[in-house]
Amino acid sequence: MSLASAQDLDWVALDGGCFEMGETRVYREEAPRHEACIAGFEITRTEITVGQFAEFVAATGYETSAETGGVGDVSQAPGMSLPPGGAVFHPMQRSQPADLNWWRWVDGAYWRRPGGPDAPEAVPNHPVTQITQQDAAAYAAWAGGRLPTEAEWEYAARGGLQGELLAWPEAERAALKDKANTWQGVFPVVNTEDDGFAGLAPVGTYPPNGFGLHDMVGNVWEWTATPYAPSHAERDRALAGAAGLDFSQPGVPVGTIKGGSYLCASSYCYRFRPAARQAQDLAYGTSHIGFRIVRDGA
Repeated sequence: MSLASAQDLDWVALDGGCFEMGETRVYREEAPRHEACIAGFEITRTEITVGQFAEFVAATGYETSAETGGVGDVSQAPGMSLPPGGAVFHPMQRSQPADLNWWRWVDGAYWRRPGGPDAPEAVPNHPVTQITQQDAAAYAAWAGGRLPTEAEWEYAARGGLQGELLAWPEAERAALKDKANTWQGVFPVVNTEDDGFAGLAPVGTYPPNGFGLHDMVGNVWEWTATPYAPSHAERDRALAGAAGLDFSQPGVPVGTIKGGSYLCASSYCYRFRPAARQAQDLAYGTSHIGFRIVRDGA
C-alpha cells in the first residue's frame, strides 16, 4: 500500500444505501431488477489514468499480464496463459464487408502502447487500458483500495437516480455526444466522431453524474471484482460461482465489466448505461477496458 498514492487520487465519498439494481427493458443479462443494499464507500472520480498507473509501475516494478503473458497464479484461472500482447480494435473497412472480426491480437500491445509496438504511446490523462482484472486489483491494493463490486459500481453510476435507463434524467432527450464518449455512426464501419473523439477521451472530459463522477458510462469499460453471471437471478449467480460463467465462452473464467466504451453505439452495443454488464475473459486486456477503484468508508 502507498499512502501517498491514495492521497493523490481524487476520492468521492458516497453514503451507500439501497437501490433498484438491474434492468428489464434492454438485455436479458441485466435482469431481474432487484433491491441491492451497500455500505458507504469512496470511489475515484475518474478512471485510473495512464499517468497514475505509470507511478504505480515506477514505484513497484510491476509487470502487467500483457507484458508477461497469462495471469500469474490467479486461483480462478489456473494455467491460463497467452503470448505477451492484447486485443486491439481495428475498424472494418468498407472494402471488406465480409470481415466481421474487428478485434485483432497484437503482440507487444500493453498499457504504454495499447495499440501495439508500432502505435502511438498512451496519453497520460487517458484511462489506462490493456489491463486485466489481476492488474487492476494489484494497482488498487497498492493505492490502498480495491476494485468495486458490481453493485457498488452500478450504485455509483446511477448518481442517485432511480428508474432511468441512462445516467442523467434528461439523457434520452439530450444529445448523447455531449454526455459520454461513445460511437457515432454505423458501427464498426463509420465513426462520425460527433463527440470529438475517434477513440479514448481524456478523463473528466464529459459532465459528471449526480454524484460528481465522470465517465461512469462510455470511454472505457471498467473492471469490477464480481464474477460474471448470465443474469442477476440467484440460480445464475450460483451456477457462476467464483470463476464466473458466460454461456458463449464455456469453461472460461470471466469477470464483470460495466459501463460500455467509446465503441458502444445505440445501434449495436446499447451498453453505455449503469445497468449494462458484460463478461470479460480474465486472461487478457483490451484497448477499451480500464478501471477505477474504491475504498471502504470511514
